Amino acid sequence: MRGNTDSNSPMFYGIDLDDRVRRDHPLRPIKVAADLILSQMSRLFDSAYSTVGRPSVAPEMLLKALLLQCLYSVRSEKGLAERLDTDLLFRWFCGLDPAEPMFDATVFTHNRPRMDEHGITSAFFDAVAKRAIHAGLCSDEHFSVDGTLIESFKPIDGADESNDGKGGSGGFKPRNAEVDFHGQKRSNKTHRSTTDPEARLYRKGDGQAAKLYHMGHALTENRHGLIMAVTPSEAGGAAECQATLSMLDQLDQRQNIRPRTLGADKGYRQRAMADRTGTARGYTARSDA
Repeated sequence: MRGNTDSNSPMFYGIDLDDRVRRDHPLRPIKVAADLILSQMSRLFDSAYSTVGRPSVAPEMLLKALLLQCLYSVRSEKGLAERLDTDLLFRWFCGLDPAEPMFDATVFTHNRPRMDEHGITSAFFDAVAKRAIHAGLCSDEHFSVDGTLIESFKPIDGADESNDGKGGSGGFKPRNAEVDFHGQKRSNKTHRSTTDPEARLYRKGDGQAAKLYHMGHALTENRHGLIMAVTPSEAGGAAECQATLSMLDQLDQRQNIRPRTLGADKGYRQRAMADRTGTARGYTARSDA
């Protein structure tokens, strides 16, 4: 028998979000672990926020939302806010009531300096790493390090914002206008990013154009594939080695782990890297082509 659609929507709904998430969903154990870690960070949250004024969005909610952004590869915080607004699974994970209005995406921007100043994000990361270590999911036998380039480009003079003052067909102004940069000299004085002013011109290799980049670096434990330290940096020839040494120090100080061997590609073949990861640190440095 064919069913019929009901065009008259009820005025009120009774929804238990926990019943909407299947019992074997992979987010369930992640939520339990995240809630436990965040409950142990309560004093840190108290020190970061004033005791007077209008209540903010809970930092626990922001951190869990950012965790979802990583797990589901959400491209932007604006997109993350949209998912939180429409996705019951995301609302359940973050503790948002189904009828609760969604906060604006700029809340992440406004709270990021506070989290950085008080070390909230790094404390959350370190707590996750400690749980992995206590569960026996991290060894000190072999680690690998690598970096990636995060591209951003915008000339200071705004030459790419217009196409000789003309729009496309029908007066439409294309988002990425056609601009010929051949023959133009680029430098950090003439080019910058409007969204990432600290991005620097960097060339990935011989014969490739210089573009504005940041660098992101990760130190990974090989046996279980766990990322144990991360850091951003300005793009530069020595940035990868400097970031690696900083992450090794961070791993030693925070987690008391000193890798026995460290694998890296040929871009890390620098004297300073060999000296500091050699006998002085007790590592066996290995360069993987």
